[in-house]
Amino acid sequence: MTTKPPSALVQIPSLPEVYRSIEIPKAGWRRFFAFLGPGYLVSVGYMDPGNWATDIAGGSKFGYTLLSVILISNLMAILLQSLCVRLGVATGRDLAQACRDYYSKPVSICLWVLCEIAIVACDLAELLGSALALNLLFGIPMAFGVCLTTLDVLLLLWLQNKGFRYTEIIVVTLVATIAVCFGAQVLMSQPAWAGVAGGLVPTPQIVANPEMLYIAMGILGATVMPHNLYLHSSIVQTRAWQAAAEDKHQAIKYGTIDSSVALSLAFFVNAAILVVAAATFHRAGRFDVADIRDAYLLLSPLLGVSVASTLFAFALLASGTASTLTATLAGQIVMEGFIHIRLKPWLRRLFTRLLALIPALITIIYFGESSTGSLLVLSQVVLSLQLSFAVIPLVIFTSDAKRMGEFVNPKWLSALSWVVGIVIAALNAWLLIQTFSTVFA
Repeated sequence: MTTKPPSALVQIPSLPEVYRSIEIPKAGWRRFFAFLGPGYLVSVGYMDPGNWATDIAGGSKFGYTLLSVILISNLMAILLQSLCVRLGVATGRDLAQACRDYYSKPVSICLWVLCEIAIVACDLAELLGSALALNLLFGIPMAFGVCLTTLDVLLLLWLQNKGFRYTEIIVVTLVATIAVCFGAQVLMSQPAWAGVAGGLVPTPQIVANPEMLYIAMGILGATVMPHNLYLHSSIVQTRAWQAAAEDKHQAIKYGTIDSSVALSLAFFVNAAILVVAAATFHRAGRFDVADIRDAYLLLSPLLGVSVASTLFAFALLASGTASTLTATLAGQIVMEGFIHIRLKPWLRRLFTRLLALIPALITIIYFGESSTGSLLVLSQVVLSLQLSFAVIPLVIFTSDAKRMGEFVNPKWLSALSWVVGIVIAALNAWLLIQTFSTVFA
């Protein structure tokens, strides 16, 4: 790809309305806790409704086998998000801005378009998940629920007026709600813990079986979210650390701890969804459950616990609501970073939501509400295919000593990051080969 020297233009801060808005105490535990928060906003993307569809499909059809994919994907996510913290703190640029500085204009625009596609795919999953939760809990028709979800712009505006810490508090509360709901469901489903432990060990069957690989790639796309890489490199800059190298090193350390702990919680949620599906549906011989609606309808009867389905739908609503906030921020970041177009948050949210509304409404109206599960899984595969276009630039930038200075990746970290990037690209290529082979067979 054609590159250019770093831009000589005046650097506009990422998310300027909240840039350096959170003060950092000089010492003690309060200083450490001041850095906590961005990781939980990022973690939301790792447990959004798109994850549910792929995890349920994987658990019901293949039991605990794909738990290893969730684990590996989560470890990849922890590594990549740590690079985002390093880039944001060391350079003061988010990933979108860094791409615009480094690449030629045509390449930057191409990367922007690909990123927008990923955000729309993510928004589609959140939209369908929220609408489905409203349908299951309150009987609201899916088509109406899809349109109703556009009102989340009001929540976004209210939170932004309160300050960025309020956004983080709301998201942490929603994430905790999801975790509690699924923790209870794991206990209700009484999984085979030996099978769970065995499922954490990878098996060659995952790559050899095209159907299993398709769901595995959906899990990868749902777990390692491309737009989260842009988001995280920006929101770490909401903290007002000092410019001294020592303070930046500490900001990277605390920011990495924050994201690692938050993503460990996301791993628990994703694993719990798959474990519940395996222990409930796969064990009962219901290998065909790949739809969130079917999972909701079958959970209580199969477990013999009436509240199980309600907890499931309530967690789904919390997941969709939390995810809308982070997708909006990511959309704002990539648009401002790549092409310097700044829209009001509510307008940006409405624009993204309308792009996702079209395929959702077409699917619901022409193919029925039962087809939304397939669309959810497909949206996550689209995300997976976009992932390399965010991962490779991130690894290039954080391994560049001229750009990063003393904060450049250690050699071992650069090597490991390149391995992750190459593995993701190779799996994507394999998925395309398998998909086309199946279509034209």
